[in-house]
Amino acid sequence: MLRLQNLTIGYKGNVIATDVSAELQSGKLTCLLGVNGCGKSTLLRTMCGFLPPLGGDVLIGNDNLNALTASEKSRKISIVLTHNEEARGMTVWDVVAMGRSPYTGFWGRLSDEDKRIIKESLDMVGISETENGHSGTSAFINRRITEISDGERQKVMIAKAIAQQTPVILLDEPTAFLDYPSKRRMFGLLTQVARDLNKAILLSTHDIDHAKRFGDLAWMMDEGQLRCSSFEELIAEKPDFFSSKEV
Repeated sequence: MLRLQNLTIGYKGNVIATDVSAELQSGKLTCLLGVNGCGKSTLLRTMCGFLPPLGGDVLIGNDNLNALTASEKSRKISIVLTHNEEARGMTVWDVVAMGRSPYTGFWGRLSDEDKRIIKESLDMVGISETENGHSGTSAFINRRITEISDGERQKVMIAKAIAQQTPVILLDEPTAFLDYPSKRRMFGLLTQVARDLNKAILLSTHDIDHAKRFGDLAWMMDEGQLRCSSFEELIAEKPDFFSSKEV
């Protein structure tokens, strides 16, 4: 689905990781681990095309990511960021509807099919149910994104990614700022999305406990290299790292 081939990531004059080769698997939740500053966010931004690779390739099927137009990229990869200033002032419905812009254009008119997909995406993350005492979907989807909790906001952003209907979803620390029960629900939701919709999902996280419990596979950034393995193998190799619940 998505392959990294001899990838070098970083910025001009600052190489963060080299010779990165890996493959995301459909239907799996893959967790990207590593200490602060190791390059997790840089890797995600390179994988979705926000940053150009310093070397090597990001391949989507048989296509090189750098050869695709912005519209083509947006139909193949969606990304959920911890902070999204673009969404400020929008309602919940408006944010999720942005996921349909690769198919309608930013100012495009939503068809009945687009609206159905938006509704199903909201249902998938549980937003159709009563939220925090609000009576049903209509009340909640008309609230502004700045008026809802961090956990609700992350669910909205994931609904947007689902509505975008990309085979690959990348998430940059989606459980940051969430309490323990909300983190558990978020990991459970992402596992369900990966399996039920056959998505290849990669999320960066410092939450080792939930990553071990819910993740299918692990990628670890360490000293400029990327190690891809099962959690069991990585735990055997780096027991000190995994002995902590958060790194």
